Amino acid sequence: MPVYRNILVAIDCSPVDNDVIEQVSTLALQVGATVHLLHVIHSHTLDQDRTLRADAVILLDDYRQKMHAEGIDSRIVIRSGEPDREILKEIEENSYDLLAMATHGHNLLGRILFGSVSRSLRQKITIPLLLIKAEQNKPARS
Repeated sequence: MPVYRNILVAIDCSPVDNDVIEQVSTLALQVGATVHLLHVIHSHTLDQDRTLRADAVILLDDYRQKMHAEGIDSRIVIRSGEPDREILKEIEENSYDLLAMATHGHNLLGRILFGSVSRSLRQKITIPLLLIKAEQNKPARS
C-alpha cells in the first residue's frame, strides 16, 4: 500500500466538504500526512473573485484550525480559474501523493451547468484519486 505524505483535498465550499474533511482527517492521522486544502475560485468578474476568495479563506482557515487541533498539519491553497484545470496544474507543480474530493457538491442545476470535475479529473490525473460520496442535506461543519 502506498504511503500518503501529502494529500491534496479539493474543497468546493459546500456542505459536502465536511464529509471529505472527516474522511481525509482520519487517513492523515493514521499515516502522518500533511493535508493541503485547495479551493479553486471560478468567477467571472474581479469583484466576484474578491468576494468568493474572502469567503473561501474564512472557511478553509476554519477547516485548517480544526485539523491542527486534531494534530494534523494542514495548509491552504487557493487558485483561480477552471476547477479541473487548476487542480491538475496544482498537482503538476507540487508533490502530492493523493487527491481527495467529493463526488459532487452542486445541486442538479449546478452539475448540468458546470459538469463533473471529478469525472474530468479521473481521466487526466497522475496520482491516486479518492472520491468520497458525501451525504447531501448534511449541515455545514461548525
